[in-house]
Amino acid sequence: MAEWIGIGKRARRCYGFDEIALVPGSQTINPNEVNTSFEIAGLTFKVPILAAAMDGVTDVGFAIRMSQLGGIAVLNLDGVQTRYDNPDEVLKEIAKADSKKATKLVQAIYTKPIKERLIAKRINQIKSKKATAVVSCIPAHAQRFNQIAHENKADIFVVQSTVTTARHISSEYKTLDLFKFCRQSKIPVIIGNCVTYETTLELMETGCCGLLIGIGPGAACTTRGVLGIGVPQVTSTIDAAAARDFYYKRTGRYIPIITDGGMSRGGDICKAFASGADAVMVGSAFARAKEAPGRGYHWGMATSHENLPRGTRIYVGTTGTLQQILFGPANVDDGSQNLMGALRTSMGSLGVKDIKEMHDVEIIIAPSIQTEGKLFQVAQQVGMGK
Repeated sequence: MAEWIGIGKRARRCYGFDEIALVPGSQTINPNEVNTSFEIAGLTFKVPILAAAMDGVTDVGFAIRMSQLGGIAVLNLDGVQTRYDNPDEVLKEIAKADSKKATKLVQAIYTKPIKERLIAKRINQIKSKKATAVVSCIPAHAQRFNQIAHENKADIFVVQSTVTTARHISSEYKTLDLFKFCRQSKIPVIIGNCVTYETTLELMETGCCGLLIGIGPGAACTTRGVLGIGVPQVTSTIDAAAARDFYYKRTGRYIPIITDGGMSRGGDICKAFASGADAVMVGSAFARAKEAPGRGYHWGMATSHENLPRGTRIYVGTTGTLQQILFGPANVDDGSQNLMGALRTSMGSLGVKDIKEMHDVEIIIAPSIQTEGKLFQVAQQVGMGK
């Protein structure tokens, strides 16, 4: 697979969503009769598209609405929701900021200490509406926040960082033992993020209930530019899925993988499932919802880093309600609305009845898939030419 790129150095070719296409099979199915549900931690959700733990995407109200629609929205316990009693005022300030000053403002806003009472309050606000409460934090806060989450009956706990491994080495601070953490946690744990076969396999040994796959593909993420690291999402998902399947054959325990980032349209999401994902996590697509707290703005989780921000604030606009974005009717032509309708239609056209069958569809390398026959769309900047 690898090619020589210089004396003594080989590199393998990896692929992103824009470079592949899905090939229809020998049968088709009524899109209304396919099953899009996925299971994680003993829970079943009809919407396999998670809303990311980003402050411009998920707040309490958004998490409740997403749950009502059959999905999951992850609340960021390291963000403004747990630092400020009135986070909406802070979010309004971020939305109004000049683009040249946005990063500096976000950095300043996130210096305010996290209030543990607000962690409990936000979880209780979600649970009071009988909604699914899924919360996320960085490894440094995991031990304490996990306990608070358990005490307040959160359903799933996410430990998330830019790059996660089972063996983090440091002589400056105490590292989180993921094996011990997952074993002792009284609520199911999702871990992220990783992109390789070996790391995926090793993280599955921790006892987690799911893994987030993806480093740097998000619309507001600048990790790939700042650090130069990452693997395109098609390849990283296929590699992680191979590790999941090997682990399942060896242990009998199936651990879902969730492709995280790089998907803004229905076609991208369909390709992620065909690459082996059990679910996907998106940010920018949901930041466009009227219910999203960012007011049409979206920023990366590491934008607030005080020394080396690896995210930026972008404007994605507000195009419709969360229900429109998930289920339609779509009033835009670029595939960013009615994501579930796109998934169902794609599955029907491919002739697969559920997400697991999506894993077996034929994928071809097709770099012309975005441009073939689309001259007028590109020239007029409509549809796929935007």
